[in-house]
Amino acid sequence: MSSIIGRNLLAGAEPDPAGDAGHGPDHPPRVGFFTDTSVCIGCKACEVACKEWNAVPEDGLALTGMSYDNTQGLSADSWRHVAFVEQSRPLGPPAPADAADRPVDPAAAPDHSGVDVFALAAGQPAAAGAPDLPARAADSAAGAAPAPPSPDGRTELRWLMSSDVCKHCTHAACLDVCPTGALFRTEFGTVVVQQDICNGCGYCVPACPYGVIGQREQDGRVFKCTLCYDRLGAGMEPACAKACPTESIQFGPLDELRRRAAARVDQLHAAGVPEAALYGADPGDGVGGDGAFFLLLDAPEVYGLPPDPVVTTRDLPAMWRQAGYAAASLLGGLAAVFAACGTHRKGPR
Repeated sequence: MSSIIGRNLLAGAEPDPAGDAGHGPDHPPRVGFFTDTSVCIGCKACEVACKEWNAVPEDGLALTGMSYDNTQGLSADSWRHVAFVEQSRPLGPPAPADAADRPVDPAAAPDHSGVDVFALAAGQPAAAGAPDLPARAADSAAGAAPAPPSPDGRTELRWLMSSDVCKHCTHAACLDVCPTGALFRTEFGTVVVQQDICNGCGYCVPACPYGVIGQREQDGRVFKCTLCYDRLGAGMEPACAKACPTESIQFGPLDELRRRAAARVDQLHAAGVPEAALYGADPGDGVGGDGAFFLLLDAPEVYGLPPDPVVTTRDLPAMWRQAGYAAASLLGGLAAVFAACGTHRKGPR
């Protein structure tokens, strides 16, 4: 306990969040998620497994008309969200740093208007001038390198897919601002909401730097990923990680996951993917490191993640300290005024 005296418990280094939350020295090691987006195929098995295990209701099944991403984002009824990011950036060597600022030439964009997809599916010859897709598929099946899809040997787009989730921050502002104690730190270092205690005040919603927490319209209570707290208690891994067919979502002790992720980044750099980088794995970042962190292939903003998140309660101790100084100064001034008035009334006789 003496180690926490004088520290700002709302920010900075926090090696043992479960211990500082009151769990004894024998609590289990902190666990979390490492999501390797380089092997995510966007199957959404994690979303389905999460809903099934946690009995999360459906959330509209709306067709957005924007790519294949109909979940749209995390909410009280979507504790997992697989983002589909379609980019004009080609596969292969990295694009120039100023590529995003260059004007787009419409004439250089690929033209698929002549492609008859039904004829291709039936195995019929493609129209004149259309890409020879069946030939490419045959080459691939025969083990031969497929022909370049464009004259310069570069594909015209790429897909980035990532399964987003609550980050189970080391410094969780949602937990700090909860007035009822509905949010608490588990012995595994995760952050869980007790729905039977939540009063629907919604303070935690703007406190989250990632915009993860959402309220249900019926009663205003908040819901989010629990990292399958009930499964952890039974020695099982979370449902989403269990269902992931490519092991894009990996579960385990956080220290081990960080080592595994660093090795994966080195592997990708050696394979010619220099943009591969970790997000949320640094214990020195603005939230003290995330319990659920990611390997990304582009800037965080591309995936809808804040580039430099900071726990929103970080400055509360300094603010209360300044408020205390102001109150003390005010009281000192009033005391001086009353003292001066008393001296004036007595006066010389």
